[in-house]
Amino acid sequence: MATPLSPEAVKTTTGAIRALAIDAVNAAKSGHPGAPMGLADIATILFGEVLRYDPKDPHWPDRDRFVLSNGHASMLQYACLHLAGYELSLDDLKAFRQMGSKTPGHPESHLTPGIETTTGPLGQGVANAVGLALAKKLAAARFPESDGFAPLTHKVYCIVGDGCLMEGISYEAASLAGHLGLGDLVVIYDDNGISIDGSTDLAFGEDVEMRFRSQGWHCVRVDGHDADQIRSGIAAAQAETDRPSLVLARTRIGFGSPNREGTAKAHGEPLGDEEARLTKEKLGWTHPPFEVPDAAYAPFRARAGEGLEARETWSKQLESWLSKDPERATTWKRYFDGVPLDIDTLLEAMPSGRQATRGLSGKAINAIASQTPRLLGGSADLTGSNKSNIVDAEWVAPGAFGGRNIHFGVREHAMAAITNGVALYGTFVPYGATFLTFSDYMKNAVRLSALMRIRALQIYTHDSIGLGEDGPTHQPVEHLWSLRLIPGLSVWRPADGVETAMAWAYAVQEGADAPHALIFSRQACSVPERPSSFQPQDVWKGGYVVRSAATPQVVLVGTGTEVELAASAADALEASGVSTRVVSMPCVERFLEQDGSYQESVLPKEALLATVEAGSTLGWKALFTNRTLAFGVDRFGESAPAPEVYAHFGLTPESIAEAIRAAM
Repeated sequence: MATPLSPEAVKTTTGAIRALAIDAVNAAKSGHPGAPMGLADIATILFGEVLRYDPKDPHWPDRDRFVLSNGHASMLQYACLHLAGYELSLDDLKAFRQMGSKTPGHPESHLTPGIETTTGPLGQGVANAVGLALAKKLAAARFPESDGFAPLTHKVYCIVGDGCLMEGISYEAASLAGHLGLGDLVVIYDDNGISIDGSTDLAFGEDVEMRFRSQGWHCVRVDGHDADQIRSGIAAAQAETDRPSLVLARTRIGFGSPNREGTAKAHGEPLGDEEARLTKEKLGWTHPPFEVPDAAYAPFRARAGEGLEARETWSKQLESWLSKDPERATTWKRYFDGVPLDIDTLLEAMPSGRQATRGLSGKAINAIASQTPRLLGGSADLTGSNKSNIVDAEWVAPGAFGGRNIHFGVREHAMAAITNGVALYGTFVPYGATFLTFSDYMKNAVRLSALMRIRALQIYTHDSIGLGEDGPTHQPVEHLWSLRLIPGLSVWRPADGVETAMAWAYAVQEGADAPHALIFSRQACSVPERPSSFQPQDVWKGGYVVRSAATPQVVLVGTGTEVELAASAADALEASGVSTRVVSMPCVERFLEQDGSYQESVLPKEALLATVEAGSTLGWKALFTNRTLAFGVDRFGESAPAPEVYAHFGLTPESIAEAIRAAM
């Protein structure tokens, strides 16, 4: 920690943070002033003495990471970033919550310099912080101290509120963090005892400290308005390297407000002009709205200056360190810059013949892992079923972070948010894995990965009624379209080894930074017949012609295992004189991104269109209005052998062909 700020400097800076929060929320007539006012003392010590950062290089690899999990307190972070000298002006603060501003209602990592992760849905940020801390351990294990230099020594700091700790995801993430011993993680609990409905005693009576201690955390209690206690609490957390730390900081929401401090009314509405005047008077703040004296900038700007010097020194040391060992330099580049994939080698690794696509996915994972060290991940206790492990790699465990396989445990929601955190770290391409039906547990984290535009991958196997005997609780129906509706998420459901390999290659490398959902079957399917003109990169167009008559009367579109079903139905139609085309559409989103002429060349408007997918038909009907027969499943499944379930829902070649002939 840096030299402690003087009491006067602390008072001036905390006053500026509180005043800016009051002014911005009042100007927007919307927002949450109470938490920033209550957390100002903690933020002043963090940004003025603790955090290592350089506003001139917000992506410096060895910077400390700061996550504001209770993202409704966004003005706390915006005020601190402004005071520290990030590209966030007073005009940006005045535009709080306005269209196109750098200061949206909740922090968004792709919009605002200095924001590490998008937060808002409570609990997501703390799970992201666990992911960042895990990624730090993984990276540091690959680049440990040697030749007198340790390239990665930073820590992850996270502020959470009561709401974050009530959400189930925080239990999941904290449990894994404690189990793994993520000693680089320091979480500060804003223990103000207030939620939207009133006192947290209404619904939250547990002993938070005992809960975290039982999960393997180091805990310390402090007065969140006493600078010395905040310093000592954080110092104790920094000194603990074998366990993550929770600093329980008792604070008063709306600190300084004569009529709202300590009440739910301070949480989510502007103070208003009169209460703002009274609050500033009580705090001794004499400046007009949005006026910040130089003295309030000084502590954070000084700390930023120290960060600049630290970053410049680090860069020189890193350059020297890498120059001493060419192999080390190459490895560093492979992690931080990536490695181009050899697609031909990847395709050669894929087995031919009738296969379940989950098994093909496992082959693709291992083939890609052999080419790039960045790929790593794990499963929510379904590794064998998901085929998600990297065979020749070690497992991550407490004190052992050199591996590439991660046991996430039965924690689907935290798994998705933790993979988001690992992706945000910038060194790895992480994946999580579970059954498709459990994607519902993960939806908020997957949605946020799309909002942040990060390459966090999720594997979903057991993708349909083909699961059979496990029945409707485990047979996905609405899940494919539920995922496809998330803007910015690419959903891949490949039909064979070629499509599986190309889907993985696109997700890992080809697509712009974005999340991908990779959907695979438990049951086997055959390799589609393809024309001689087919190129593997055609898969990246999202949909392509598998086979076709010169002038098709009917176009059958299938995804995944149903490409085989569509082809068999086409055989039955052609036997009765109906000319057909079969189209595989492994990624609807990519197909819709192609130009209109390509889409028309694949799906000619004059032909009857029939889609075949063992899930909800609603999306297909909406996408291709007035020209679609949609074959699928629009109710919950049945518990029976897979062929019987398919037949029950009319998903057989004969049933599909008969329905198409009737429609014609």
